[in-house]
Amino acid sequence: MKRLLPNLLRLAALIILVAFLVQPALFEPLLKPLVQANAPAIYNQGSLLSLTLSHLTTVFIATFAATVVAVGLAILVTRPIGAEFLPLSRSLVNIGQTFPPVAVLALAVPVVGFGEKPTLIALFLYGLLPIFENAMTGLSTLPPAIVEAARGTGMTAWQRLTKVELPLALPIILAGIRLSVTISLATATIGSTVAAKTLGEVIIAGLQSNNLAFVLQGGLVVAVLAVLIYDAFSAMERMVSRRAGRV
Repeated sequence: MKRLLPNLLRLAALIILVAFLVQPALFEPLLKPLVQANAPAIYNQGSLLSLTLSHLTTVFIATFAATVVAVGLAILVTRPIGAEFLPLSRSLVNIGQTFPPVAVLALAVPVVGFGEKPTLIALFLYGLLPIFENAMTGLSTLPPAIVEAARGTGMTAWQRLTKVELPLALPIILAGIRLSVTISLATATIGSTVAAKTLGEVIIAGLQSNNLAFVLQGGLVVAVLAVLIYDAFSAMERMVSRRAGRV
């Protein structure tokens, strides 16, 4: 029963979110009290579903690229041949945290122009640190007995990495990806300031027209997405942890 109730709440949130994105007009009576007379209660300058899919696509691409680079760096610095590059790697992945995303967008626009590209760059840089730190922690804190046993069976370095080290470190790596995705979902909204197609368009339109309903729509969709995706990654971590425990 303790597990059933949270799962039912998540399912209800998902159903309501999908219903709102597909048929937002159904929710107009709930939002009408938040707007001035004759002002639209439902965002009418584009499709909420299209913006949501575009928002998720941008976050997915940036997170995938950040994962490939961050995990690759973590593998490098946890090998004897790459240990000396740890300080440099840490400096590189900290760049995104040093500069605010707005500053990265401002620097990227003159180089790559307006649209999705500056947003992808900002999200990529911002997502590196949590994935790198978690991947490095997972790979450097493996039980020595298991690593030695794998080495004793005659496994090559590549086999130990792919069949032992990465599977055991995967739950911790997923935790870093979960944090990166959650941050990126919220941060991606500012991409609309440089003409990226994200849910930030709805929020900005609401701020410009003093329409609280628009702001609420954009903010709530992002918030519900963040909670659902966070929970999905948490469930994946638990499943992978159970599998790793049986290895």
